Amino acid sequence: MNVHALVLPGGSYRRHAEHEAEPVVEWLHDLGIPAAVFRYPVERAHPAAHDAIGERVARLRAAGVDRVLLVGFSAGGHAAGLAALSPSRPDARVDAVVLGYPVVSMKTHSHQGSNDVLLRGDDTSERRSALSLESLVHDAAPPFFVFHSFDDHKVSVDHSLMLSAALREHAVPHELHLYPVGGHGCALGAAGVEWTRACVPWLAAGGWIEKTIPVDSGAVVRQSYETGC
Repeated sequence: MNVHALVLPGGSYRRHAEHEAEPVVEWLHDLGIPAAVFRYPVERAHPAAHDAIGERVARLRAAGVDRVLLVGFSAGGHAAGLAALSPSRPDARVDAVVLGYPVVSMKTHSHQGSNDVLLRGDDTSERRSALSLESLVHDAAPPFFVFHSFDDHKVSVDHSLMLSAALREHAVPHELHLYPVGGHGCALGAAGVEWTRACVPWLAAGGWIEKTIPVDSGAVVRQSYETGC
């Protein structure tokens, strides 16, 4: 089966955090998953990034890719979740999602940087709701793997908790990994945030990698970054 992963780095929809880009692609390649960074449009109101992601997924489908995995961090996590829960076009469906410290809600505990860009010129309660992932979860949503740290002072852990509650309400398969310390922007991990190690068996269970790959293949640790993404 032909699979492909798209990595969506964070950056408040204003830039792309490089430590959440190519290093993540390299990790996926090490696991045997073809992957590429997708640098979606930044500094543009919704739906610019959303439409671009949908178009990229549709091109992969047209090229013969059977299953698409999205991996997103912070604002890129919001973009990935939005693409998974509310595809911009029928041929832009994705099959699984990995989210790191994602921006989830535009209504509660909102991330001002992402709000300022996405809602530019049209900040209404209806639009905020339409961009809040917890409001978009449905029974047919793809599986999610989500991780977050309790000491994240840039994007509150409440975002991931709200998403998990909505996924559970709709019986959507998902894993939520919470860490006491890790801050924001740790990308592939930090001391005590070995989410890649936890993600390997999840990927194997979903058929993305061979089940024979040792769990230690995911034990990649990097220093913590406070990037404001």
